[in-house]
Amino acid sequence: MSTVQRFEDLKVWQKAREVNLHIYKLSNTSAFSKDFGLREQIRKASVSVISNIAEGFERNGNKEFNQFLSIAKASAAEIRAQLYVAIDLEYITKEEFDEVVVKLTEVSKMLSGLMNYLKTTEMKGSKFMEDAEPYKAS
Repeated sequence: MSTVQRFEDLKVWQKAREVNLHIYKLSNTSAFSKDFGLREQIRKASVSVISNIAEGFERNGNKEFNQFLSIAKASAAEIRAQLYVAIDLEYITKEEFDEVVVKLTEVSKMLSGLMNYLKTTEMKGSKFMEDAEPYKAS
């Protein structure tokens, strides 16, 4: 049974980091990059996901960690909503939209699983079971 020592070890943080890079690349192309409001808002929401996972982990308590995971999950939903604006304005293609939404949905499921795990585990503090089944995306 392995434990997570750092937020960088969390699979959900790693996946959210991949999404963040994808959002930055998408929002740096063509007309999307010129829509400063939408570009900055979607980037802020994307950074919010990885930042809240990290900050919550460092709080060392399950209840606080859960609160920050909830904020991260809400930011993932915000990104999905903003992607609808981007596709409606033809800043991104349907394929690009679908690819990011699939990844975001996986991140949201992983966040939900980790939140549920933290509510029921006996483990407390900054070390969490990495191989906890509810944490895995299905």
